[in-house]
Amino acid sequence: MGGADKAFIKLAGKPLIAHVIARLGPQASDIVVSANGDPSRFSPFGLPVVTDSVGNFAGPLAGLLAGLEWYARYRPGIRSVVCVPTDTPFFPPNLVARFLAEAERERRPVVARSEGGVHPVVGLWQVVIAADLRKALGEGTRKVGSWAEAQSAIEVAFPQTEIGGKPVDPFFNINRPEELAMAETWLEVR
Repeated sequence: MGGADKAFIKLAGKPLIAHVIARLGPQASDIVVSANGDPSRFSPFGLPVVTDSVGNFAGPLAGLLAGLEWYARYRPGIRSVVCVPTDTPFFPPNLVARFLAEAERERRPVVARSEGGVHPVVGLWQVVIAADLRKALGEGTRKVGSWAEAQSAIEVAFPQTEIGGKPVDPFFNINRPEELAMAETWLEVR
C-alpha cells in the first residue's frame, strides 16, 4: 500500500481500523490497539494502544504478546484475547462467539479457517500463554502460523460471506490498491 499506515487507509470513507472496531465492538468487552510508532494517531478512537515489548519489530506475534500482557496487567479477569488485523474488515459478526464456544470445549487457542486457508492472525489466545510466547519470540519464532501449530490451535471454519452480491472470503485481506478497489466496489453495490 505504498508504505501507508494501513489502519488509516480509507474504505467507504472510513479508516480500515474504524471498520474493524465497528465489527469487533459488539463482540468484545474491550478493544486494545496493538501498534508501534506514535500512539497518539489512534487517540480519536479512545482505545488503549500497546506497543511491542520485544525489540526488532518482531511482527504480529510481538503485537499479540503486547496485547496478552496488557490484559494480564489491566484486566486480570479476562482469560482470552481475540486478535484481528486492521486490514481484514469483513470478518464474521459471530467470530468471537464461535471462537469462545470452541475454546471452552478444548481449552486451546483457536484460529480462523476459510476456503482461502488458515488465517492464524485471526485467533483467540489464552492470556496465560504470554510467558511461553515471550520465550518463543526470544528463540526466534516469528510466524503466527508456526506458533499456532506449536500451541495445537483449533481451526474453526467460516463460510464465505456475501458483500455486494458477491461471495467473499470473510478474512479478505487488503494488502494492495487493487484489493482496496475491489472492497470499495463490493460496498458500493451493497
